[in-house]
Parts: sequence; structure tokens; C-alpha cells
Amino acid sequence: MEEFFKIALELIEASEMHEKYRGEECINLIASEGIKSPAVREMLQLAMDLECRYAEGENNLDGHVKKRYYQGQKYITVIENCVTDLMKMLFKCNWADVRLVSGTHANLAAFKGLSMATKNRKMVVAPLSAGAHISHDYTGLAGMVLGLENIELAYDVNEMNIDPEKSAEIIRAAKPGIVTLGGSLFLFPHPVKELSEVAHEVGAYLVYDGAHVLGLIAGGEFQDPLREGADFITASTHKTFPGPQGGVILAENRDDRLEKAIKSVQYAIFPLSTSNTHLGRLPATGIAALELKIFGRELARQTVMNARAAGEYLYERGLKVLGEKHGFTRSHQLAVDVREHGGGGRVAEDLERANIILNRNILPYDDQSNRENPSGIRIGFQEVTRRGFTESDIKYLCDLMLDVIKGKRKPEEVRKDVIELRREHNEIKYGFRSVKEAIEYLQKSLKGA
Repeated sequence: MEEFFKIALELIEASEMHEKYRGEECINLIASEGIKSPAVREMLQLAMDLECRYAEGENNLDGHVKKRYYQGQKYITVIENCVTDLMKMLFKCNWADVRLVSGTHANLAAFKGLSMATKNRKMVVAPLSAGAHISHDYTGLAGMVLGLENIELAYDVNEMNIDPEKSAEIIRAAKPGIVTLGGSLFLFPHPVKELSEVAHEVGAYLVYDGAHVLGLIAGGEFQDPLREGADFITASTHKTFPGPQGGVILAENRDDRLEKAIKSVQYAIFPLSTSNTHLGRLPATGIAALELKIFGRELARQTVMNARAAGEYLYERGLKVLGEKHGFTRSHQLAVDVREHGGGGRVAEDLERANIILNRNILPYDDQSNRENPSGIRIGFQEVTRRGFTESDIKYLCDLMLDVIKGKRKPEEVRKDVIELRREHNEIKYGFRSVKEAIEYLQKSLKGA
């Protein structure tokens, strides 16, 4: 019993220390993380009872609740329908499902549903080395769980993007049921228009994994996949979309072909892969959608400006930042080859000691077996942008990173400057400071409408 109590005490202490460490003393540059506004955090706290509840059942073709198998649903139904409608309006589509608990879950449901709808187990997707998410790959969800046969799209390392002409030939030859674009290392818009035409030509559905760039899409800053021909967008809601952890699938139900697919995807959501849909996150997800509707364009624009400014600054000071010919990035991310400085694993660990948090990353030309110390690091600027960093702050942050990467100062020496810089940016921008402030904004807007 004594050992049990010691472990419980350690749990509490570690949780408190983590909040101080990552929340107050680190600068977070992980490209797959986001930060919530005070209003979104407050909404999570206001919805605590929802975290205990279930809402199994079926949805209709508007994405609204059709049937539930538990009682006590009258407000849960309103909440889910409202969040669904906010997402539909934000992304200008007529169908959404917000029951997914993660981006990977969204991919699971989309891939399973579409493989059933097409009766085709082949999926054409970018190589894992070129930025595809592990859930797309034959070594991950797509292959090991769903048993899909993966065929790789052609990737142009010089362009840091999918080669549309060569990939079109691959799609025509493979005749898959699914073509998947988007991913985790995602610097430039993918050729959705070109490849959606070819996908539809062979009877495939095009899925766009927008987990990383969903907030940029909402802000009109990256690309508009549904208008460019994508059939489905799958995404998480906690990266550039600054909400709580969760997932979503979006589509425009425009004909019988899409209706058939949506029904199949809904079946893959429930009953095949979902029971508890983690209801406590939904109100906060809706508030995050509201914030993107109001502040999203400015947030997305500044995020991309910060990423591009960092790319240029690091490149001019001798680092090998990929994508130089196209301005380094059009998203929130940078990819940097740091082989000359010890490799991605070593550099990421050194920066961590300085309280700058990012991740090592395989680059398209890397040896795929070298995952512990690949060539690259991946840097994301969505969180620092939300904290109010502008280009001048970004350049100073880059100087601190360069001090560590080039060995000019020990990480422990740089850490003091990192903590000071972080403490200068305590206010979350591009959002509401409270739920009350959000309500007042909405009431004022409705009176003026």
C-alpha cells in the first residue's frame, strides 16, 4: 500500500511540474501541437459532466443526430448538432462528423468506409519518408489494421511536393479505391485539383488529411481542398485548429456517389469504430471554430509569415532549410537538414536541454531505417504565433536556436534566455479571454445584424 501511495503522489507532482515546464518555461515548436485560448480552456471546465456521458447512435446526411441508444440526450444532441453546424459553416460544406476522437480515428473511419464503398482495398498515398502520416502507411493503420494495399505516389524532392504528372500515371495504372493526400511533413499545398480529376476518372475517392493545416484552411491561407476536388477532409482539432484533442471528417455531399460514401463512412464511425465519443471536448471545439471564424484569417496569415521569416533567417545564416526555391514553406512548418550539425536526433535533444521543444524528422532522401538520428528537424510556428510572436521575435528565437545548433553556447546557458523570452509572451492572441467575452461578442454582433 505504501508503494501505491508513493506512485500516486509522484503522479500528482509530475502533473504539476509538467504544467509549469511546458506551459511556462518552454518554447514549443512541435508542428503537431496547438494551444487553446482561455475561453476554450474555460469551456472544457464548464463541460465536465459531458466527460462522463455516452451518446452512441446514428447520424443523418446533414451530420445531425438521427438516433441515440441512451437516454438523457436532449442537450447532448443540441451540442453535437451545433458543433457540427459550426464546422460545416466554417469550412463551407454540407456534411461533417465530429464524433471522431483523433485525426487517426478520422483516417480509420474514412479509409474503412471508402474501402467498403468501393470494394477496393488499394490506396495510393505519398511515401512515409515524404511526409505521409503513419496512419496512411502499410506499416501503420492503413496496412496493419485495415489491410489496405499501399501504392506510393511519386514525390519530387526538389519541389518538396508530390509530382502530379507521374502520380497521375500511377493512379491510372493502379486503379485504387482511395487516393490520400496531406500529411505530417507538409510544407506546400498538394496538387489536389490535378489528382482529384484522375482519381475520379478511375472511380477512386480523394481523401485529404488536413490534420496539420486545418486552421490554415479555415483562415484561407493554405488551400481549399473541397473546392479543389477532394471528396473528404480528415483532420484533428488540436494543431493549427486550436481546440481540444479530437477529430473531424468534412465533405460536400453533392451527388449519389458522395452520399453512398458518406453513409459508408458513417457506418465505419458507428458502430464499427466508436462507442464513447469523448463528449466533453465538443463545446470547446465549437468555441475554437468560433474563434477561427472571427480571428482565423489574421492568425493563419501571421503563422505563415512567421514560418517563412524563420526559414529565410535560418537559411541566410547557413542552415539547410528545405523548400528554398518556393520560399521555404506556405504552411506553419519548416523542414531543416541538420546533418552537418550532428543530425536531427542530436539537435532536437540539444534544443530540448535549452527548453526549445521540436522533433527530429526523416527527410525524403533519408535512410528509412535511421529513425533515431535522421537528417532533419521539423519546426512548427502555430503555438508561438498564438502567443503573439511576430517576425522580430521569431528572428531572436532563431538566434537562440542557432547558438545551440552551431555550438556557440551550451544549451543550459541558452535556456535562461528562452525562459525569459517565453515569459514575455504570456497572453494568448487571436481568441477570447473568457466565455463571457465570447458571449458578449456574439450578443453585440447579433444586435448589429
